[in-house]
Amino acid sequence: MSEESPFNIHPMDQFVIKPLFGDADMNINEVMGTVQWYTPTNVTLWLGLVVICVALLFVMGTRGRAIVPSRAQSVAEMIYSFIRGMIVDIAGEDGLSYFPYIMTLFLFILFANVLGLLPYSFTVTSHIAVTGVLAMAVFLTVTLVGFIKNGGKFLKIFWISEAPLALRPILAAIEVISYFVRPISHSIRLAGNMMAGHAVIKVFAGFAGALGIGAVAPIIAIMAVYGLELLVVVIQAYVFTILTCVYLKDALHPGH
Repeated sequence: MSEESPFNIHPMDQFVIKPLFGDADMNINEVMGTVQWYTPTNVTLWLGLVVICVALLFVMGTRGRAIVPSRAQSVAEMIYSFIRGMIVDIAGEDGLSYFPYIMTLFLFILFANVLGLLPYSFTVTSHIAVTGVLAMAVFLTVTLVGFIKNGGKFLKIFWISEAPLALRPILAAIEVISYFVRPISHSIRLAGNMMAGHAVIKVFAGFAGALGIGAVAPIIAIMAVYGLELLVVVIQAYVFTILTCVYLKDALHPGH
């Protein structure tokens, strides 16, 4: 198929990190030679927009603190109550000490996912470099909390005392492997879901553009997948956060 074919769709191009200032049509090899650690990129831009959106909702939106709340205040209070209830239900009252961190984590992922659905946007949570840092921060935090709060008793999470004695060493080895795999699965789950959904939308959008006026089926498919993605972006933020609460519970109450 020729390079000029309208069906020559590149769904993964939307995930390429590009400098904000420079030739927007650079290929991936040129980009790799241009982007340095200090280079402002599309990732930098959308990370900044995520922070701004969170600040607008929770700082500007709740500034009045009215008895009859505004829409922004209602949304902020609903999210606050939801995350607080999640922490108490899973990690107990002790987990509320880490409420600011978990709340920030949920808001960052939620807004990054939602903003990624805007036309011509960039989904920062589609990159392992972002989700990996978030997952590793959670892993290190709960591990440190576990040892600081419980000392050597934290290692009880690896020893299944209810199992038959002969199986306990085997199960302990499995639990250790499972524990150290947590940041990998935690990060890949989020990045993979964001990348897959956006790639599917891009493919259908490419078909719609190629077919022109007869693109009824691709447009309907885009609407269906986009609606599904609206659900997925919220669920993935929820899943990442609830797993963080589960890991925190293990750190605070390793014997349970």
